[in-house]
Amino acid sequence: MIMEASRDSYPKEFGAFLRAEKEVIYEIAILPGTIQGDHHTIFMLYNKPIDFSLVGSVHSHPSGITIPSDADLGMFSNTGQIHIIVGYPFGMENFTAYNRSGQRIDLRVI
Repeated sequence: MIMEASRDSYPKEFGAFLRAEKEVIYEIAILPGTIQGDHHTIFMLYNKPIDFSLVGSVHSHPSGITIPSDADLGMFSNTGQIHIIVGYPFGMENFTAYNRSGQRIDLRVI
């Protein structure tokens, strides 16, 4: 679903939050008012519900490069434990997961 949403948003970025239970991400949550741009996704964090099942974020990089920017790292540190960046052409191999410090982590798709 994330890859399809990223394709649909291309050439703009797609962004959402990740919902998990027992360490399994099972849903994305799109915040009202999210702004998609060519080189950014702006979340209206005041619209983020108080929901402890939200564990991090996902967003796309239409450039195909899945390395976090400084802005990404700033957001990671404030919005959860796991963050995924997906890159063009948005295939199952075109993503990288990071922790809140911006260190690459393994993420298995089941």
